[in-house]
Amino acid sequence: MKPLAALRAPRALRHTVLGAGLLSALAIGATLPSTALAQGTVRIGMTASDIPLTSGAPNSGFEGVRFTGMTLYDALVSWDLSSADRAAPLVPQLATEWSVSKEDPRKWTFKLREGVRFHDGSTFNADAVVFNFAKVFDQTAPQFDAKQAAQVVARLPAYESIRKVDDYTVEITTKTPNAMLNTQLPFMFFSSPAQWEKLGRDWNAFETQPSGTGPFKLESLTPRERAVLVPNTDYWNPARRAKADRLVLIPIPEGNTRANALLSRQVDWVENPPADMLPMLGSRGFTVTSNGYPHIWPWQFSFAEGSPWLDKRVRQAANLAVDREAIRQLLGGNMVPAQGLLLPDDPAFGKPAFEIRHDPAAARALLAEAGYGPDKPLRAKVLISASGSGQMQPLPMNELIQQQLKAVGIEVEFEVLVWETLFNNWRQGAKDPASLGAHATNITFATHDPFAAIIRFMDSRNVAPVSLNWGYYANPKVDTLIGELQTAFDPAENRRVYTALHETLVEDAPFLFVGHDVGPRAMSSRVQGFVQAKSWFQDLTPVHMKP
Repeated sequence: MKPLAALRAPRALRHTVLGAGLLSALAIGATLPSTALAQGTVRIGMTASDIPLTSGAPNSGFEGVRFTGMTLYDALVSWDLSSADRAAPLVPQLATEWSVSKEDPRKWTFKLREGVRFHDGSTFNADAVVFNFAKVFDQTAPQFDAKQAAQVVARLPAYESIRKVDDYTVEITTKTPNAMLNTQLPFMFFSSPAQWEKLGRDWNAFETQPSGTGPFKLESLTPRERAVLVPNTDYWNPARRAKADRLVLIPIPEGNTRANALLSRQVDWVENPPADMLPMLGSRGFTVTSNGYPHIWPWQFSFAEGSPWLDKRVRQAANLAVDREAIRQLLGGNMVPAQGLLLPDDPAFGKPAFEIRHDPAAARALLAEAGYGPDKPLRAKVLISASGSGQMQPLPMNELIQQQLKAVGIEVEFEVLVWETLFNNWRQGAKDPASLGAHATNITFATHDPFAAIIRFMDSRNVAPVSLNWGYYANPKVDTLIGELQTAFDPAENRRVYTALHETLVEDAPFLFVGHDVGPRAMSSRVQGFVQAKSWFQDLTPVHMKP
């Protein structure tokens, strides 16, 4: 069994990784020298290997949503990211209020914010909202864009149809009564129909000249090198008008390269610096921030025919084999050990019957019950990445897990994919040839609401490509609880069902539950205004450079 360090990605993928890293380094050195920058320009080193899509439905996971979604665009509802002390609540954005029909709880009515304009000066209204839903859901519409649909449809599976009621009112109908439609809507951004028409109805052209309603505008875009964002001085919400003169987004997928770019003053801020460099960065005067937030770093198991994870005893054994405290130490303390999908202090965590802990002896006993032992190790293949949005430090983390599992009789090999390739495979599913026969995939995700944490992965109706049930998991009890949850419009009842659902999933162990990120970032002491919310998403509008 080769250690992870000895494994190599397929040739084409190796070339892509090296090429992206080299391009990023050249972009930093050649186009963004550390002197003579305009005061107020904040240069950010992202973990992505390319600039996320800018047309209104970002790729590259939630890092894309954070940097080219919530900056350039708005949604009907979004999160209040102004506090570091509480979980970010949903608040109105382009919708001012909404209600659910008592006669037909499938129908939601949204009142739209008046006086909002797109960056090109055209008016945001109900026609624009209907246009954008057709952009991703109606394959017969002239504005349909498969690239944007690929990013949105899986995150909004409740949606069935939309109609204009009047110029500033729309009605959305869900497939079934669904109390959590509003938790899915923050990922539905709105692009300007007028700008699309002006650019010859060409979404590729729109990517270089996008027009949303967000607090930033795109000034320039150089694929794989940088995107430059400038303030939308006419933004409809004065409290969230951007403070920086410019944000420069730079893809730097390799962690040490990101940290070295910060040390050499070629960037002002880096996402997810390597854990072993955080003390040194702090000692050199850089600001290091972190904050626990609803997030899980898991392996999502396959339940396709032939998968070694079909036996619950095997899944529980793997969870008992992992020493999460050792992984936390590997990350310099920047992880909360997982005891389930939700953070241990989440109100819906409950009291699962299966306790996730480090117990190698119990792991071996369960494997023996399942028919495995020293002469018959369990073998599995897992898809992983070298970097990516929320992926923390995937190579060293997976190498350590590989060693811990081998100690109890589980032998793992990895296929190391480019982050964007791995992320796109999430929607293809374990049975797709692109999954390379893998038995699990290592993609992190947010757990800020029931849909984000559970429904898109665990509902048997959400198997790929409908949503993100990559592993084809099907559990009648889980499906029943999800159905109850979706029709529980009363908050107390919704919480009760959600708790029961989480308890059931921890006991059934359809994931390898590893840890919760704390989102470490490092930045120049000149970066001011940043409040690290308890969320995967962050508000960049207050960020600016101290003179």
